Amino acid sequence: MEFPDSPQSEQGSSDYSSNALQNSQLPLLDTYDFGDPDDSGHASSHTLSSEASDAQEHCTHLTELLSRADSNSRYTAKYKSLVTWAANMSSFNRPSISSNRPAKRRKVLIPECDLCQAPLHRPFVCLLCNYSGCWKGQHMITHLEQQQHRFCVDVRSGSVFCTSCDDFIYNSAFERVRAAADLQAEENGARFQESKSKNVRKSFEPWTPSATETNLLQKSTNVLCQERRGLINLGATCYMNVILQTFIHNPLLRNFFLSDKHPRELCKNKNCLCCEMDKLFTEIYSGSTAPYGPVSFLTTMWKAATEMSGYQQHDAHEFFIAALNQIHATSKGSTSIFCKCVVHSTFAGQLQSEVQCGKCGNVTSVVDPMLEITLEIKGEPAGPNDNTLVGCLRRFTQSEKLDPKGYTCTKCPGGSQDATKRFSIRKLPPVLCFTLKRFEHNTGASKIDAHVRFPSSLNMAPYTSLAAGIKGVKDESLLGHPTMYDYELFAVVNHKGKVDTGHYTNFARLQDEWYHFDDEKVTPATLRECLDSRAYMCVYVKRHLDYKPHQTPSYIVAQQQLAAKEKEKEKEKEKEKESATMKELADLAAI
Repeated sequence: MEFPDSPQSEQGSSDYSSNALQNSQLPLLDTYDFGDPDDSGHASSHTLSSEASDAQEHCTHLTELLSRADSNSRYTAKYKSLVTWAANMSSFNRPSISSNRPAKRRKVLIPECDLCQAPLHRPFVCLLCNYSGCWKGQHMITHLEQQQHRFCVDVRSGSVFCTSCDDFIYNSAFERVRAAADLQAEENGARFQESKSKNVRKSFEPWTPSATETNLLQKSTNVLCQERRGLINLGATCYMNVILQTFIHNPLLRNFFLSDKHPRELCKNKNCLCCEMDKLFTEIYSGSTAPYGPVSFLTTMWKAATEMSGYQQHDAHEFFIAALNQIHATSKGSTSIFCKCVVHSTFAGQLQSEVQCGKCGNVTSVVDPMLEITLEIKGEPAGPNDNTLVGCLRRFTQSEKLDPKGYTCTKCPGGSQDATKRFSIRKLPPVLCFTLKRFEHNTGASKIDAHVRFPSSLNMAPYTSLAAGIKGVKDESLLGHPTMYDYELFAVVNHKGKVDTGHYTNFARLQDEWYHFDDEKVTPATLRECLDSRAYMCVYVKRHLDYKPHQTPSYIVAQQQLAAKEKEKEKEKEKEKESATMKELADLAAI
């Protein structure tokens, strides 16, 4: 199987689409490192890195093969042709953003396995011959063993598999060839033109400081941009400090405001909490280690949300919701159909409620937006797994019977019926916040001070609507890759004391280190200390964010659906007018 250098030169009967890569169940070895075995049973824990040195190359078999001059030039040239083909195909299928005209869909040939003729959306090619085979069907491994060829190449990622090492290996020379091929394909396909007569991008030129710039760099001082900075208590404002610390350590909010997505100097809104968030991140990342007093944030919050004003004690969860509402109200990207502001892009998910009639089985579904999940805990747990975050989630998503007087089925005659209700998560947000209901307000205010165990990593697949819909189905592949549902803990809010006389503290993670924040006091902590604390709020972030450039954004889909409904209404009105006109003509003819 030969791989041409340019996809434009290929001709065939099958349409090549980037969705073929998306539908592939094999992970990209140079992108993710899950540590789990792949479909063949070989561990894929080796990740290629362009910064690795030659000393990190543990495979002596490939080094020995390339040590001979004739073999080096021949196999390096073949490896270059393979990765160049893959880079050109990736650039060829990348949508253009410089032209409003739709890209012309061209037919190109998809490589096939030489043994089973199955289409190879992730081709593997023998480095010593022209055999191409499938990895999932073990045909490539069989060829290597029968022909005693040691090496094959994953064309998509450029990874090299060695049968003697029984693993994917790293070679610095091959890695430089792959990086150069990717850069060349990107430059050839980019629309940033060096001149109007040439459809090429200006080649990359490394920056070399001049004498003046070198002198300025030598005189400059290094600034440590780290967010280990305490917040001053401004008078019973510990509830605000812990929530601000969770915002500061939120990677999505940090990237948004540190990227000047809302520069306060250009904002004209009054009492803008987004401007205060921008100022907060600027102060925290200024390099100063002195505690910071968020006075302007507090005063802006008092003016924007009057229910949070005053020096009395407030609930951290209430402040969290009020702050998100005000950030949403003052941020850009909000529309009447779909909101893409920083709050909804970070915290927004969808909660699905299903009510099933016990007589006819009719199911009524309602989907509501959510910014966090509130879980009930038990003061006296009956079992060891009752007061755990996983146990609370299981109770939250399990079915419960409804009062027959409070439910009436629309399809069953005879009034009220027995019914069951259950919740499930229809859409998972990038940042998932859990609030434990420790405060009760029945006859009087009381606090449940029981310890609730929570994990450092959490898989949310069992609590999704998709998992509830395919319950009992053995094919777990319908859920997709399990890593899509993995979350990691990065902040915990704690409450000590009673309902009216308590104090809030929090734990937060900075890279791989944990710290305990008690207003202006910041002390190093461990993960065990965090997990042993009595949590009030737990904040998790998705381990792998979803990027789907081949899909249409949901707000555009909503706009298209709304336009389609309006057209249908117009057609119905025209039909009604025509029927009315025909009726009038028939009445006139009868007279």
